[in-house]
Parts: sequence; C-alpha cells; structure tokens
Amino acid sequence: MTNIIFSLFRQTLAPALAAILILSVTASCIEDEVDSSPSSQPEFSARLIEMGEFFTGERTPRSCLMVYNRHDKVMRLSNVSLRDAGSGVFRMNVDGMAGDTFSDVEIRPQDSIYVYIDALLPENGSPQPGEVRGYIDFLTNGVANTVEIKATGQDVRRVHATEITADERWDAEMPYQIYDSIVVRPGATLTLPRGAKLHFHDKAYMRVYGSLVTEGEPDALVELSGDRRGNVVGDIPFDLMASQWTGLHFAPGSMGNRLSHTVVCNTSAGVLADEGTEVVMVNCRLRNSAGYALESRHATLTLAGCEVADASLGAFRMTGGEVTANHCTFANYYLFTAPMGAIVQIDHFDASSDDGSGRPYLKADITNSILYGNGTDFSAGDLDGTEVTLRRCVLKSNGSDDRNFVECLWGTDPMFATVREDYYFDYRLKGESPALTHADAALTSPLTARDLYGEPRLPSPRPGAYQSGL
Repeated sequence: MTNIIFSLFRQTLAPALAAILILSVTASCIEDEVDSSPSSQPEFSARLIEMGEFFTGERTPRSCLMVYNRHDKVMRLSNVSLRDAGSGVFRMNVDGMAGDTFSDVEIRPQDSIYVYIDALLPENGSPQPGEVRGYIDFLTNGVANTVEIKATGQDVRRVHATEITADERWDAEMPYQIYDSIVVRPGATLTLPRGAKLHFHDKAYMRVYGSLVTEGEPDALVELSGDRRGNVVGDIPFDLMASQWTGLHFAPGSMGNRLSHTVVCNTSAGVLADEGTEVVMVNCRLRNSAGYALESRHATLTLAGCEVADASLGAFRMTGGEVTANHCTFANYYLFTAPMGAIVQIDHFDASSDDGSGRPYLKADITNSILYGNGTDFSAGDLDGTEVTLRRCVLKSNGSDDRNFVECLWGTDPMFATVREDYYFDYRLKGESPALTHADAALTSPLTARDLYGEPRLPSPRPGAYQSGL
C-alpha cells in the first residue's frame, strides 16, 4: 500500500511542487535584480523638510523623510550625502545608520527607507530668528536628486530658579526659557511688557506672592507657555499639548495682579488664584491644561473678554470668593481625554456645598458669556437661594430661566470655528451662529469694550470672548 501511495505522489504531486519551486526561484531572481535604468528613480515624501522654529543651542526633535522605491526591482542609491556647508548643524540617519555619507543603499521593490534629520542650531547673536539650510543629495543610476532642509533658530535667554525680590520690568527683545521656577516675593512686582514670551521647561512653574502685571496688546500678546517647539507627531503641534510645565499660581495674599492680552497654555495645573488673592484678567486666553485651565479658591477674580478652554478636569472651577466674568468663552474640546468634569464648576456656594473653610459662599456674576463643548456645561442646576447668576449667556444645557438664569439662550450650539478632528481650535463664532445677537450691550463692561483682536464690541456686542468673527 505504501509503495502505491509513493508512486502516485511521484506521478502527480512531485512535478507540481517542482514547478512551484522553479517559479519561486525565478521570481526571487527577478526581485533581487538591481534596476540600473536612469529612469528608475526614488520618490520622496517631501522635497523640502521644513523643521520649524527652535531655540538655538539645543538639539531639535527629529524630522523624517521617506524615500520610496515604486519599482519592481531593487533600487540602489549609489550615494546619499548630507551637505550643509561644513557647518555641522544637521545630523542624518539613513535606514538606522548615522553618518554624513552612505554608499550603495538598497531599497527593495515596492518598499521604502527612513531618513531622519535633526539639528543643533547655532546662536544668531540677534533678537531676530535666523534661518539655516542644508541639503541631502541622492545619486541613483547616474541621476542626482536633492532634498532641501530648512530650520529656524531663535536665540533665547535661559533663566534658572529666579526670585523677584524687588520691582522688575523684563523686556520683550528675546524670549525667556524658564528652568525650575520664577517666584515673585511679597512686596515685589514683575512686569512683562507687550510681546514678552516666557517658555517654561518640564515641571517649571511660576508662583506670585507679590504682583504680576502683563501689558500685552492685540498685536503683541504676552505668552506663558511650554518650551517644546515643532510637532509632537504628524500635524499635532506641541502648542496643543498639556503638561509641559506646571502652571501659574497666585499664592495666598497676592494682590494687584492684572493680566492683559496674555496667553497661558500647555500646563499641568493651569492658572490658580488661591485664597485671598485679587486677579484681573482682560482679553486673556487660558487653554490646554491637564488639570483646570483656571481655578479660583476663595479669591476675588475678574475675567473680561477671556477664553478659558480645553482642560482635562474642566475649563473653570470656582470655590467661594467673588467672581465676575463678562464676555467670556468657557469651552472644552480637550484632545487627549474625555472631560472629567463640567466645563464650569462651582463649589462652596451654599450650605450643601460648604467646604468647612468658614469663608463666605461664592458670589458669581457671569454675563454675555458662552458655556459650550464636550460634556456638561455647568456643574449645578438648582441655584435657588445662592448668589450665583448667569445673565444673557449661551448654554449647552436645555433648561429655562429663573432668578439665577436670566434671559439665557438654552440648548444652542454657538458654532465655534473650532474643528477638533483637524486640531484647529478657534473659539470665534461663525457668521451663521444663532447666538450672534444674544449679548446685551447694557451688560458690556468698559473692560470688554474691545476683544483680544482689538475689535470694538459696541454697539452690537456678540456673546463670548470674541467680537471678531469668521
């Protein structure tokens, strides 16, 4: 019986397997053949690698170039060379190997290789950013191709563990990179002029026991942000990333704080106005926090024309104290987690929410403002008997007016220009927004006469932080 089966195998299956083997070897030989035709050239994911703007004196993140072989035979790059005029600014890694020049780099049929580039940008000796260019030259089958590299370097003042013990006025000539901390001691005032930029390193923080004054203007905002430049991955810029630095803390007893046209972003703990502090914010933008974008604890806080947005725990939390918010936008489309709390949250506002501090209950007056985004808009529904009032506000919730909610626009999408899935966060209102005419000019404060862009609100103010529209 065994002999019969073996004989059938020899007669039928063996020739078929032999044919398959021959075809396989033939195909392999074809694939392994190197294409030497000058018309056989690589394709590149970009002809210009725009790395972006970075601080001089520190290495940039890596940028990636893909080199494709779209052909059916092996492609041999006879030479790949980095050319940057001998400056040594750029470094190159080709398919896992570091160096400036490579020979006979092969790419399998219908395959690709990675080329990574980073840079250590030299100081410019000037407040102005300086551009540096380099080139990657490819020689394939006698034909040359070049990919250009462009990076911009910005000189920066590096500040370590700084204490402000007397009044100081910094300048805006160059950005500051803050390591460790800035602490403004009691009795001292730190003034940041129009256009000043403070970029905080990982875990750095700013704490104010004295006073902080910022003098931003529509065309020259003051900025407190993280120090990471460029994109995290793909099209997501570090500008959208929280937890790059700790945040801004107005310590108990801090007085005389006034922030104008100021951006605070990329924090892990946002902006905190602590017990007994007094803070005025005019046309400020607080966003991208892993905690709250803004929190007040038994503080006296005035918000005029401010955007408070995009935070993991909620945009704004107020516990006790006195809060006035006029023409503000409270929104939450935070990218990296689902909202863990309402967009606007209140505590210590009545006996049921008493925090045991013995301090007065919250007094809050929110007018001509917008509360909208992912999750719940407001943490407390029944405010009867409290001193918390929302007047002429646009709300996500479906509800009805009463003594605490006065002439509000309920269950209405204000139609922000924001497109979360495209990583575009702009809280101005579209021209077709149903909320455009809901604000009451009689409630517009002198502090909010113009928005962050300098646009006058009167005589027909829009609700929220921005009179400017799209």
